[in-house]
Amino acid sequence: MARGRAPGFDASREEILAQAARLFANQGFPATSMNQVAEACEVSKPTLYHYVRDKHELLALICQTHLQHLADLVDEVTALELPPQEHLRALILSFVRAYGESQHEHRVLTEDMKFLDESHRAPLIDVERRVVARFADAVATLRPELRDVHLHKPLTMLLFGMINWTFTWLRPDGALTYEAMAPMVADLFFGGLGAVKAA
Repeated sequence: MARGRAPGFDASREEILAQAARLFANQGFPATSMNQVAEACEVSKPTLYHYVRDKHELLALICQTHLQHLADLVDEVTALELPPQEHLRALILSFVRAYGESQHEHRVLTEDMKFLDESHRAPLIDVERRVVARFADAVATLRPELRDVHLHKPLTMLLFGMINWTFTWLRPDGALTYEAMAPMVADLFFGGLGAVKAA
């Protein structure tokens, strides 16, 4: 009979993922060693390998956990059954806030996923595409004619372009917070969406 996980296994692994994400985000995946991750988590290296097989699995788990959280946010907003404009606005607000709360994980996802091999990267890209498709559907619900000319997905990518790279310029200790910026992103996108010509 297989031995079950010890109590606290998941919580311990979450802490390891958080510490590793911080290190990867601050000094880059290639420059971070498993020794540094173990030291940051205040565990021995053998203990660290009890939770993850190697550094690449650690990276894959960080990306997978972050993406799953984003996918869950889409489901949570959808379950509210809001009118179309409120639905898209709620999606935008929830994602901007999530990026603010998971800045290290988001930086790792956007900058370090390229270091994974195809077997690890492919399922992550699949989740990303499903999330983008849900946003694109929300855009098309507001402007159905954009779907007819295949513009709903490019506009969605422009939206993600606004929010995905915020971490490159928005300082965590600055006067402008992610919480304050979230409605501005939504207002900017809605202001521009109405001006787009379907032709």
